[in-house]
Amino acid sequence: MVEDIRAKGGTITREPGPVKGGSTVIAFVKDPTGYVFELIQRGSTPEPLCQVMLRVGDLERSIKFYEKALGMKVVKKTNRPEQKYTIAMMGYAPKEETTVLELTYNYGVTEYTKGNAYAQVAISTDDVYKSAEVINLANQELGGKITRQPGPIPGLNTKIVSFLDPDGWKNVSVLVLFLQVQVKDCKFLELLVSLCLVKKTNFPFR
Repeated sequence: MVEDIRAKGGTITREPGPVKGGSTVIAFVKDPTGYVFELIQRGSTPEPLCQVMLRVGDLERSIKFYEKALGMKVVKKTNRPEQKYTIAMMGYAPKEETTVLELTYNYGVTEYTKGNAYAQVAISTDDVYKSAEVINLANQELGGKITRQPGPIPGLNTKIVSFLDPDGWKNVSVLVLFLQVQVKDCKFLELLVSLCLVKKTNFPFR
């Protein structure tokens, strides 16, 4: 896959090779907008889109938040003291079966600059109003806040509730899992993980 991306003009920021202290083979590539994607070598899975990674300042607090607010469970936790980081994979099924949220704690780093390109991670729900109640309780206990009360998006039937986690990362519960980012070229994503365009909606701004 790396050679295919390179041949089509993609930028390889880390050549394929094992992670430090482990045996998993990874590579990093950059899309035309500047977003970095990690390629992970593993056996065939139902979902090639493996994980979305967020860096957090307090791992245990973040784990509790995603457990209580979104009903996720820790599916894998790895501590790398020699590399000075710990990761927790959060999800609704084993990481080999579905996309998971990777929470990464780098020793001694308690805060990160969010920038203005990241938009949100969205999690499906069958009732945004009940989800909002649960999220609000988790916010009160662990931090973060609801930034958009539950309700329909103007002009659409889709109902959402937007909220921040304790580290200030924006999430959305929506009445489909998707990662929303600002991109220049959808074709790169199609090449990267064999994604196909399933829906496109134009808004004046978002």
